[in-house]
Amino acid sequence: MTAAAPVTGEVHTIELAVTGMTCAACSARVERTLNKLDGVRASVNYATERATVQVPAGLGDEVLVERIRKAGYGARVRGADDDEDLTLRRVRDLRRRLIVAAVLAVPLGDLSITLALVPSLRFPGWQLLCFGLAAPVVFWAAWPFHRATVRNLRHFSSTMDTLVSLGVLASFAWSAWATVFGGHEPGYWVGFGSTAAGADAIYLDVAAGVTTFLLAGRYFESRSRRNAAGLLAALDALAAKEVRVLRDGSEQMVPVGELAVGDLFVVKPGEVLAADGTVHSGSSTVDVSAVTGEPVPAEAAPGDRVIGASVNRDGRLVVRATAVGSHTQLAQMTALAERAQARKASVQRLVDRICAVFVPVVLTLALLTLGGWLLTGHPVRDAFTAAVSVLIIACPCALGLATPTALMAGVGRGAQLGILIKGPDALEAARRIDTVVLDKTGTVTTGRMTVTTCHPAAGRSRGELLWFAGAAESGSEHAIAAAVVEAARAELAELPEITAFTALPGLGAEAIVDGHAVLVGSPRLFGERAVAISGEFAAQVDAAHAAGAVPVLVAVDGEVAGLVEVRDVVKPSAAAAVAALRARGLRTVLLTGDHEIAARAVGAEIGIDEVRAGVLPAEKAREIEALRATGTRVAMVGDGINDGPALAAADLGMAMARGSDIALRSADLVLVRDDLRVVPDAIRLAEGTLRIIRGNLAWAFGYNVAALPLAAFGLLNPLIAGAAMSLSSVLVVSNSLRLRSFTPDGPAD
Repeated sequence: MTAAAPVTGEVHTIELAVTGMTCAACSARVERTLNKLDGVRASVNYATERATVQVPAGLGDEVLVERIRKAGYGARVRGADDDEDLTLRRVRDLRRRLIVAAVLAVPLGDLSITLALVPSLRFPGWQLLCFGLAAPVVFWAAWPFHRATVRNLRHFSSTMDTLVSLGVLASFAWSAWATVFGGHEPGYWVGFGSTAAGADAIYLDVAAGVTTFLLAGRYFESRSRRNAAGLLAALDALAAKEVRVLRDGSEQMVPVGELAVGDLFVVKPGEVLAADGTVHSGSSTVDVSAVTGEPVPAEAAPGDRVIGASVNRDGRLVVRATAVGSHTQLAQMTALAERAQARKASVQRLVDRICAVFVPVVLTLALLTLGGWLLTGHPVRDAFTAAVSVLIIACPCALGLATPTALMAGVGRGAQLGILIKGPDALEAARRIDTVVLDKTGTVTTGRMTVTTCHPAAGRSRGELLWFAGAAESGSEHAIAAAVVEAARAELAELPEITAFTALPGLGAEAIVDGHAVLVGSPRLFGERAVAISGEFAAQVDAAHAAGAVPVLVAVDGEVAGLVEVRDVVKPSAAAAVAALRARGLRTVLLTGDHEIAARAVGAEIGIDEVRAGVLPAEKAREIEALRATGTRVAMVGDGINDGPALAAADLGMAMARGSDIALRSADLVLVRDDLRVVPDAIRLAEGTLRIIRGNLAWAFGYNVAALPLAAFGLLNPLIAGAAMSLSSVLVVSNSLRLRSFTPDGPAD
């Protein structure tokens, strides 16, 4: 981040949508441009293309927009749908350019190579046909690279875009020169004889091929960045837009931005809580899965704390707001996710770092080559040939293929194994992972309540206990009640009709079943109703709590008929996955918002190294950041909405495919199979893909460094340079295809 002058006096915040940024250096440039304005403090996020700007009173947004435009980028004040619209438009634009480039490059390659080298197949105007196919690719499809190059030159900088643009234009220009001025003399000697006159026009396929391959890489990168912006939009969508505020004894619907701390607001059944607060009056159950991930709805009664973005399920609540706006847990989750995305985006790609040095060196060498040949008395054609050879040999075709081909091979193999790799950030992170943090609910466990054990009283059977309990709970929508009803229906042909059903929020339910008064619920309910619990069942209640289960007592006509244990059961693959991770020397941590007893019971069952329980949603990302602050390289595995910021904050985020949309958007890897044994396989595949990419890059740069001096001294003419470049690309692709032989440790089906 660029330092800015402190903001003093009255300030307000403006959010801008910035377009045209192609790398993290662009976001830093926009940030510096804005921070040069007096009293302005700006933060620009490349991944989400957002600029958050604090400006003093009197400074309008049009000044900020104009300043960004002068720097060569586009900007406008953000609207509600800008993130999705901007990224979607960019992805569509790149897809159109990629399709056009690919459709024209394939026939162009066949025509230009075949007709240039085999004169007998030529026909009148064949050069014009080749130029007609190449021109749209070079000047329209490759326009994003040219535009970025012009912008970089204005700021005296260079990136891979600069090299791509110059290489494409040099190939096209040389083809035009050779066609107009060089078609009447023999072509170049390539080791087995001279090529036919006019063979120089072969370089049109170089220009089109490089453009097509690099557009493919840029397209997949933009799709990945769209997910980063989509995470924040999905989190924003959870928040209420309006709120029923109690004023002067009446309810008034107002925009949520007008809600203040201390205000009373009403939440009816089915509505989303607009802010964090405490219940002033009323009682209900609140679905907190959106923000905590826990499957059991929380009971809300006067004095209880409730969280914004959770959903009121049953009764009417009057809540006093304790945190609004940016201070709510949901807003903190969004801010943490955005900061995490900015952190990941701030790491410069290896290619861009090298190109910052490599591009100026190539340009300088090309100019020195041209000048040196002219000063030593060589013809202009020979001097131009040597200079163009330098640019063509440096054109990053293999460099552009290094990452996309390995990614495509890795993604293809990963898809067969149930692993989706979103981008190169995941690969870089996987190489150094030493700790794997697993969410409990929905990741290690199934995420839904299940009856695990029944303890009928003496003289009663399991079926009879479920018959009464399932019938009484059939009128309730509570997660625990649904588990009891599901277990009863799985064992019994049918359940009896009930009468006089009453839901007891936070406690249980009661009903008349076949003429019998049935009470189902917690030990607290039985204490309030003075139903005696024998020592045997009291011990079973304690044992259930110790095992992390929920004990549900059942009484028939005032006597305890038995106890049903309900819990979120551990997935069958969890223990094997943890064992595989530990065998690789990785530390494992269970991170959950659930209570300590249940979390430790699950941790002991699967052999986890460390358990961190009772962690609030906004605190999950902070826990990840705290681990990273100690030098730990963290992979986070989760599935819930509340896991989104933590997944984004981790070095490597892995989301279960059956998880929430927010978790999937924020993750670097998506685990398609609902089998935790895929987690160690995903880490191995990512490590292997990264090794291939690094090998490809080493070859591509090594080839360029070795070939540049040969081209400068005239030992590599453009034809041989183009052929060598093609051979380099073939080697890169072949190396990438080795990933198809990757074999998982666990079952792949």
